[in-house]
Amino acid sequence: MLIDGHGRKVDYLRISLTERCNFRCQYCMPEKPFSWVPKENLLSFEELFEFVKAAIDEGITKIRLTGGEPTLRADLDKFIKMIYDYSPGIDLAMTTNGYLLKDIAKALKEAGLKRLNISLDSLKPDVARLIAGKDVLKNVLEGIDAALDAGLKVKINMVPLKGVNDKEIVDVLNYAKERGMQVRFIEYMENIHAHSSLKGMHGKEILEHIKKEYEIEKIGRVGSSPAFLYKLKKSGYRFGLIDPHKHDFCESCNRIRLTAEGYLIPCLYFDEALSIKEAVERGDIDGAVKILKEVLANKPKENRWSEGESEASGRAFYETGG
Repeated sequence: MLIDGHGRKVDYLRISLTERCNFRCQYCMPEKPFSWVPKENLLSFEELFEFVKAAIDEGITKIRLTGGEPTLRADLDKFIKMIYDYSPGIDLAMTTNGYLLKDIAKALKEAGLKRLNISLDSLKPDVARLIAGKDVLKNVLEGIDAALDAGLKVKINMVPLKGVNDKEIVDVLNYAKERGMQVRFIEYMENIHAHSSLKGMHGKEILEHIKKEYEIEKIGRVGSSPAFLYKLKKSGYRFGLIDPHKHDFCESCNRIRLTAEGYLIPCLYFDEALSIKEAVERGDIDGAVKILKEVLANKPKENRWSEGESEASGRAFYETGG
């Protein structure tokens, strides 16, 4: 069992497979050139798998593959199958922008992937283009359909932004509800890599938009999920709000993050990290696990996003997958 320095059980590993992304979203990395880290700087799937096996043996029960955009990494289905074959009961999920899903969703499902979180910030082509930096909506919607057809469980993520897509909150909720998917509205997380003109929405403001159309009830947090759940009174449909500014957001944090270059990151907000790359490359998996436990021992109690005063993070979310 993995325990951090504050007594929290850590059983959730998020692995960023690449920092590359085919979008340039305004809230993530709008000015970053379309470049990539040299392949030799990345841990291979075989090297990642050796660490993943040890992490599972130490108590990891949930793995989420992220990016950048994870579907840009070749042989993704083979890596998923490696993990699934080692531990079929593992909760194996992935976060994606959905752009390339249409052609690979079935293969990912057959390899052992169970769940997907897909970003959908707008249902309007021009707004989606503005946010993502390219024409993306058609591909994303086709990718969502393909994932559902393949039998994958799908959640939708939306980041509401004032004056950009804030009028579509209910539209995206209805889109997800009609297709049996849960939508989670994510408060914009201040970071120095985002476009400086962006203004996020507080959770209360997001809920006010929904209340104009629906009566809602609080459910609360379920387990260690970062989402606070609500339901529509008449239909019982559940949706989530991810609010990193709330004081209780970090209380049940059970996550540790690994980048494609081998850095273990204890908290999404902070830049502090230790590398397992050298240990893994020389086959010293016990040494890598020792580093993991050191990172967990120093895991911060909470981030520095607060309701009263928000401090922009220097963390590049495209390296950690949010």
